[in-house]
Amino acid sequence: MGFQSDGASSTECRPSESEGTADQNEEMSNTCESPESVSVADASAEKATQGSDTDLEIEDPEKAFVGITGTELYLEACRMMEVVPVSHFIQNLAKPYINLNHHGLGPKGVKAIAVALVSNATVTHLELEDNCILAEGAICIVEMLRENSSLQELNISNNHLDTAGAEAIASLLLDNMSYLHALQLSGNNFGDEAAPYFAEALMGNYQVKDLDLSHNEFYEKGGQLLGQMLASNTTLEILDLSWNHLRRKGTVALGTGLRGNGALKVLNLSWNGIGNEGALALGEALKVNNVLVHLDISNNQINNEGAKKLCRGLEVNGKLKILKMANNPLTTEGATALVASVRKNPKSMMEEINISNVLVNETFIKLLDLVCQTRPELDVIYGEVEGCITKIPKQHPNPMKVIQNYLKEHNLRLWDFFRNIDKDGNMKIPVAAFRRAMMQQSSIQLDRVQIGELVRKLDRNRTGVVDYRKEDIDRPLCKALLVLSSSVVFLP
Repeated sequence: MGFQSDGASSTECRPSESEGTADQNEEMSNTCESPESVSVADASAEKATQGSDTDLEIEDPEKAFVGITGTELYLEACRMMEVVPVSHFIQNLAKPYINLNHHGLGPKGVKAIAVALVSNATVTHLELEDNCILAEGAICIVEMLRENSSLQELNISNNHLDTAGAEAIASLLLDNMSYLHALQLSGNNFGDEAAPYFAEALMGNYQVKDLDLSHNEFYEKGGQLLGQMLASNTTLEILDLSWNHLRRKGTVALGTGLRGNGALKVLNLSWNGIGNEGALALGEALKVNNVLVHLDISNNQINNEGAKKLCRGLEVNGKLKILKMANNPLTTEGATALVASVRKNPKSMMEEINISNVLVNETFIKLLDLVCQTRPELDVIYGEVEGCITKIPKQHPNPMKVIQNYLKEHNLRLWDFFRNIDKDGNMKIPVAAFRRAMMQQSSIQLDRVQIGELVRKLDRNRTGVVDYRKEDIDRPLCKALLVLSSSVVFLP
């Protein structure tokens, strides 16, 4: 029986496909309920002997919630489910964001929450990670989402949903019956058996834009099915498949799907063992894909040969901005190939290459300095430089002091400086635009390393944006940057 909503909400979730599944989940759900649930269950059982109005077997549950909403509805659902009400949920029921991660809800606890949210019109973002809700709880969430018209972001990661939970969620996505646009399903034991459900559902889904399937058990077969999905999906913009087992065949299929995909902007394939052949497949995809802007292939056993194969795509791609390749077995040879690919490509939009574990040499540093003269927005994150331990490293004057010294000679305002760079006037400046402006100003001699230090101070959380509305920007740094308001030469 599904949820009903006619000014009131029903108590029932759609049952699982078989009694066997329900019995299988029952034993595990008992271990997932919070300790307080035991005492409430005992109290409820004692009260049930005093009258039939608390007995779920006798009372018609469809009539139990007629005429009640909000907190009262939730408390009644908790009473009937025999679970302890979560005070944090009650306190935030009228707010757009509720975080119930790690609350030990179990299937019954989440069922009570689902009942309360069927007709709720305020909550848009719900966090339910690590609550052991199982497939039974997922089915209740799905039934709620078929009726709810406000929830847009949902996190049900690490909840032991397994294949049965995947099937329930996929049925919702297939029918396009919810308003969800962001869904986190990390760590739910989804394997290749679950992949067909997601692949079929996402081929026709036009709602979900952000999907997290990381830390699951998708192998090559699962990757092949998801690759076929990418070729058809027209909505998904962010896909996280990190920490799976896609290997070569799975990544080749994803690369094939990327060639014809016109929506995906961010793809995380880190920790998948894709190797050099996977890098080759992605390089071929980058030759024709003109949408992807962020690719993470860190920790994937890609060596110099694989990096060079990837560069075939980087040399012609005109869209990718961020490439993360840290913790792959690269040397200076592979690092040089990556930077050279940007230099060779007049259409390159690359802003960040992360190869933070790679030990580079002075030849690489000279090449990078040369490239940054024409691509000032480029930031390459590398490891140590060979020989720096035995040599005295080059000293870079503190950019703060350099700016402050100039400030004493020029009475200029920080606000003017930011406004000159902030073309949109929204008080936020992309780091790439900030880096470009710093490199192109001529009044103060700051090199690539010094500008990098400024960027790290202004964007401490690596959001990719300098937000000068924030009050926590260093006061000395703000004063120092006053100098740049009239000395920066800006690109059109």
